Amino acid sequence: MKLTEKPLLNNALLISICTPQFKGEEAKASLAELARLVTTLGFKVVGTQSQNQSSTQKMSVLGAGKLAEIAHITGNQGEGEEYDSDTEDFFDEMDLDDIPSDNLPFGCADVVVFDCDLTPSQLRNVENQLGVQVYDRTGIIIEIFSRHARTRTARLQVEMARLNYVAPRLRESSIGDNERQMGKGAGETTLELDRRKVRDQLAELRRELASVQDELKGRRAQRSELFCVALVGYTNAGKSSMMRALTGSEVLVENKLFATLDTTVRALYPETQPRILVSDTVGFIKKLPHDLVASFHSTLAEAHDASLLLYVVDASDPTFRSQLDVVHEVLAEVGVDDIDKLLVLNKSDQLTPEQQQELMEEFPDAMMTSTRNPLDVAKLHKYIVNASEQGMIEEEIIVPYDAKGIMGEIRSSMSVTKEEYDYEHIKLTVRSSAIDLARLKKLMSK
Repeated sequence: MKLTEKPLLNNALLISICTPQFKGEEAKASLAELARLVTTLGFKVVGTQSQNQSSTQKMSVLGAGKLAEIAHITGNQGEGEEYDSDTEDFFDEMDLDDIPSDNLPFGCADVVVFDCDLTPSQLRNVENQLGVQVYDRTGIIIEIFSRHARTRTARLQVEMARLNYVAPRLRESSIGDNERQMGKGAGETTLELDRRKVRDQLAELRRELASVQDELKGRRAQRSELFCVALVGYTNAGKSSMMRALTGSEVLVENKLFATLDTTVRALYPETQPRILVSDTVGFIKKLPHDLVASFHSTLAEAHDASLLLYVVDASDPTFRSQLDVVHEVLAEVGVDDIDKLLVLNKSDQLTPEQQQELMEEFPDAMMTSTRNPLDVAKLHKYIVNASEQGMIEEEIIVPYDAKGIMGEIRSSMSVTKEEYDYEHIKLTVRSSAIDLARLKKLMSK
């Protein structure tokens, strides 16, 4: 196979720009996360390159020497060479935890991904010099969101973010010639027409999303009297596994970043009276594009309206503390505060007893769990139930036998702790919210 031929899979080379503000372990961890992101898209990571720069603002992003080195890796020079068997084994056996950075074969990469944001002109300059498709970090994240959006709401939100990203990157060469289009505006170029089309699409998407958000707001209003728990956390922290464990529902569980984007709401299982709802929200990530945060305000409204937030972290990930900071930042950006919270140190089955002990000493108010351990799930279930009962009122209610519909109302919305049957009525001791008790008394007075 010639290296100048197009490979079956996109082989990605990752580029890290280290600056005085972004270097060392932070840059290394971010590059490892980028590797997981591009792998989620189905790319094969064949290597990494990095360079120290004062900033990421240079027109060509990298120095001339480094660009020439990368151009060799992308095959944008010379006549090309043939793969030998060792090179093929090099790809087959590569471990993402040990991605090579030196002695990369000529033409082994047909995609280059930068672990930073690039301006439209930077993107164009680098692509011209490397001869392959170039992505920046935001472009990769938006592409993942586009592929994983399932519901109408998620698709609208992602499409808005995608168009906001694409609009300034439209080019004359990708659309056609630069001739004036007579009769299609006041002598507009094809590029100007295409940009106007994007603006029109965005306006339509905003109108449609506003309509969908009104529907979602109505649904949340219907659930407002129930105790609601929202799972929040970094992507791939195990929220979907926890959602399935707590609700007994079949939700998608994959070891991928952003495997799920859509908010799912289910009842806590085993069910309680009144019911407790659990929602799984979109995962967060470092450098989450601002347009995506803005677009997902309606999805994150589930967290805004929750009675209890479960901050789920992958305790086996050494970087979970910085990931937790990202969660705090994003939730603060959408105005989620003054809500009861519990830090859940998930995936404890991947920790040694000594590591678990150290974490519990560091986070004494947290709960150590593994969704694979039924006892841990039961412990978390009990915590949620106890939290829901803290705001409840206990009261004794007399229900005549001829009262129609009252017992059904009580059993569906209240917790009955005691029942006594007399000749003329039933005496019940119930625990309920003040709102439900007031509604019941009003119903009994009719």
